[in-house]
Amino acid sequence: MRFKNKVVLITGASRGIGKATALLFAKEGAKIIINYFSNKQEAEVLVKKIKKLKAKAIAIQADVSNPAQVEHLFSSAVKSFGAIDILVNNAGIVNPKSFLDLTFEDMEKTFHTNVIGPFLCSQQACKIMLKNKQNKGKIINLASIRGLEHCGRQGVMDYSASKAAIVNFTKTLAKEVAPFINVNAVAPGLTETDMAKNWDNAFRKCAIESTPLKRLMQPEDIAKAILFLASSEADAITGEVLVVDGGNNLKL
Repeated sequence: MRFKNKVVLITGASRGIGKATALLFAKEGAKIIINYFSNKQEAEVLVKKIKKLKAKAIAIQADVSNPAQVEHLFSSAVKSFGAIDILVNNAGIVNPKSFLDLTFEDMEKTFHTNVIGPFLCSQQACKIMLKNKQNKGKIINLASIRGLEHCGRQGVMDYSASKAAIVNFTKTLAKEVAPFINVNAVAPGLTETDMAKNWDNAFRKCAIESTPLKRLMQPEDIAKAILFLASSEADAITGEVLVVDGGNNLKL
């Protein structure tokens, strides 16, 4: 088991990529903190699934854009498991709108969750990780192909800009906390999460056809990349963005 007794905190973990990541970590022996914002029921169901895998898990509610709630999240996690070895900044939002329809409130909400959230969580995690410099910490941020310099997309201006910020945040934080903490990002392409249920057939077909591997990504595809970057196999990697999109960005 690659992560036996490692303590992993995953934000926005009650569904989608976060849920898939939690389950894979549990199968590898980790202790999991499931952070959720509003979906308590799904978070508790996930905790039960993890316990059935003979792993330990707890669910903690917190808005990752709220400093006081983030501080409570991490203090509660440490109280329960004694440490944080791995942080996965997964929580994020997207609300498609045309540029001229975007409001100040839209931009503020997106950046608060997608950028300030990872900043606050990483700051708390680093304080904990740096207390034990013998045990290399790992931070993995969820970016997106929309955050790559040539892949921003009209209709999701705020989301694209926030994920570009995460790419830069990842690279800058990696310099700041080296050599004791590795900081990397995973940039998913179009992924079969709950949000994909709102896609119409024409968009889904176009998404598949525009991807060289001719398929959408599954949450488990992204989770496997996250586990790789969190593992000892990636000890020599920091400040990098691992794109998992079936080659979609190559055509954009």
